[in-house]
Amino acid sequence: MAVVVPAHDEQEMLPGCLTSVLGALRRLPVPSEVIVVADDCRDGTAAVAERLGAVVLTVRARNVGRARAVGMAHALRHGPRDLWLATTDADSRVPRRWGGWQLRHARAGTDLLVGTVRVTDWAPRSAQVRERFETRYRRDLGSTWHRHVHGANLGCAAPAYERLGGFADLPHGEDHDLVERGRRQAVRVVADPDCPVRTSARRQARAPHGFARYLDALDTPTAPPPPGDPAETRGAGTR
Repeated sequence: MAVVVPAHDEQEMLPGCLTSVLGALRRLPVPSEVIVVADDCRDGTAAVAERLGAVVLTVRARNVGRARAVGMAHALRHGPRDLWLATTDADSRVPRRWGGWQLRHARAGTDLLVGTVRVTDWAPRSAQVRERFETRYRRDLGSTWHRHVHGANLGCAAPAYERLGGFADLPHGEDHDLVERGRRQAVRVVADPDCPVRTSARRQARAPHGFARYLDALDTPTAPPPPGDPAETRGAGTR
């Protein structure tokens, strides 16, 4: 199993992310690696990742789709056979059972696994934003299914990833794009809400229309839903 984490100036958030990912992979009965793609970083992101034991790749793209794709290409350097690819975000923390959850889906024949997120620290945001988000998010969240898509919580069988053409070179929405292509091409897409990843409610966005921008829009009650609104369209990617 390979886990790819794109990161742009994430030296503050990255330690928590990598500690959680490494903890989730530690007891898996399969080899694993964590790949951090340091994208146009001006801080100590790469050094932090190396210190914590991740493979570090550097790009100057300022493009989350390209960063994820570069990480996946490195994971695929020995070919797709028996390989499961996963991805999360530098401002997110996966639960301890996340690795086992991904592996169970891999062994069950899932081609593309779509998970959910939750926010536990709402300090950067108003009570109004929290209430609006949680109300809208629950509307498309069932006990065994959901309609959300998040780069912070995705997994894919490597042969299916290659068949779909991988992550597109997009500055945002690369997660939705991959899932939509999967559904159009009839790979086995499973939207499982059972293992949510904890993500941040920070105000400083890394992707131009990502999760932080979606939360910004919830501060304006008369504003139309932004691209990627999890209640109104397909879900909001996180980065």
